[in-house]
Amino acid sequence: MAKTINLLFSLLTPFLTGVLLVLAFPNYDIEWLAWIAFVPLLLGIRGRKPWQAFLMCWFCGMIFFLGITPWWIKEFQSVSIFASGLGYLYLSLYFALFGLFLGFILRRIEVSLLLAAPVWVLFEYLRSNLSFLAFPWVLLGHTHYLNLPLLQVATFTGVYGVSFVIMLANGAIADVVAYWIEKKHQGRRKFISNPIYGGVVVLVIILILWVAGWRTLPRESSGRPFSVAVVQGNIPQRIKWNREYREQILSQYESLTEEAARSKPQLIIWPETSTPGYILKDMTLLQRMVSITRRTQTHFLVGSAEYPKFEKTPEKARRSGNTALFFSPQGKILDQYIKIRLVPFGEYVPYEEIIPWPDFIVQKGKRNFDIAGTEATLFGVEGTRFGTLICWEVLFPDLTRNLVKKGADFVINLTNEAWFGRIAFPYQMLSSCVFRAVENRVNLVRCANTGISCFIDPYGRVTGRVTNEGKDIFVSGSLNQKILVSPPGTFYTLYGDILVYGCIAFLVGIVVWVFFRKRKTS
Repeated sequence: MAKTINLLFSLLTPFLTGVLLVLAFPNYDIEWLAWIAFVPLLLGIRGRKPWQAFLMCWFCGMIFFLGITPWWIKEFQSVSIFASGLGYLYLSLYFALFGLFLGFILRRIEVSLLLAAPVWVLFEYLRSNLSFLAFPWVLLGHTHYLNLPLLQVATFTGVYGVSFVIMLANGAIADVVAYWIEKKHQGRRKFISNPIYGGVVVLVIILILWVAGWRTLPRESSGRPFSVAVVQGNIPQRIKWNREYREQILSQYESLTEEAARSKPQLIIWPETSTPGYILKDMTLLQRMVSITRRTQTHFLVGSAEYPKFEKTPEKARRSGNTALFFSPQGKILDQYIKIRLVPFGEYVPYEEIIPWPDFIVQKGKRNFDIAGTEATLFGVEGTRFGTLICWEVLFPDLTRNLVKKGADFVINLTNEAWFGRIAFPYQMLSSCVFRAVENRVNLVRCANTGISCFIDPYGRVTGRVTNEGKDIFVSGSLNQKILVSPPGTFYTLYGDILVYGCIAFLVGIVVWVFFRKRKTS
């Protein structure tokens, strides 16, 4: 009977944590659940062997990622369904390693569950930066993209600071619950001191951060006005690359552009790969674009798929890239940006010259692009400079930081999320965009094919979005808005992930102490 109860407890606690986490993220946005979501899991792995903690956390990760991503990974056409299943196993592995590391320390020394905070940040950072396997999406801090006071800490720590604070609270609550249970049934035997004191300290830290963030928020925004219009075409994925619908697509964008141009914006933006063809290779399409820009007498930033116009190497000049083209009001192409960070297995096959990827992982010949850009590009209109991130590039903080450090006054994210369907993915991407704006105190303009196209100010406020009958995804429309440009840049812009490096140094010290202590006692 005891073994059955133990097994049920081992399954129930990670399952409960996984479900609570899903509910804390968009599209549910019950953000307060994030403060208690890990309590069941931390209580469950406390006192377990490291391999048991590993399996429990892996199970928790599977529940979370299956709940947060209802099989949208399969939409990447170059990845098989079996490979997408491996993707879930891989992402869940970071939960498992979190449990293994924490379980290892907890079995060897008497330490508070507050330790979970730096351990969690370590593995979030690894998931976000591990070569072509990097996937910095639905991080714990993203649950609080609507909590304006708290997310201001990101100007110093990035999103990892919010993740740290939330996990710190979970650890403090778990400590108090465990202390109460053991005191009631077994007496105090695994606690050096009353964890309520630690909980009070954590509460004070959270209150200080919240009040400081609230006081940071300005009553009125200030800056140099710059008018931007975003066009949301809402072109179904099944027809985007079909030449039969070319005229329909162009007519849709022309109509929306003329609507946007009535307000005389200084810049009009079309989404990622919005043009039905290669502008630089198709003279008919190029002439059509030139005609549109001349009629509106406005600068254009247009998402397209192109052969690099300015590439001097003949071999690379014949390869296509996910591109943003910058047009003058006279229809001249002034510059272009080619997407730097491509989606692995979706837009390119990593190390395909070295690694013979099996067919059950990669279905050859179905990737969309085969060249990546090499450097960020800044465009300029009337003395105002801006940089572009295409699609999932906005998930990577270093790319936004680099644009701001190069002198971008604001940042644009071009994206197409038509293939994900009517799920929470666009809102989850929006949560990342909010952090990129706050981290660098920079305006971020998002232009999406099917939504969410919106404007985010330097404090993380969504100040406007394209809507139609109350809906903001899978609707067409345009929106012209003046953003207030002020000098961007923060501590985080300059110094990056100092908090993460501090967590790593602290954990290295803990591990060294554990081994030194073990050797000394033996």
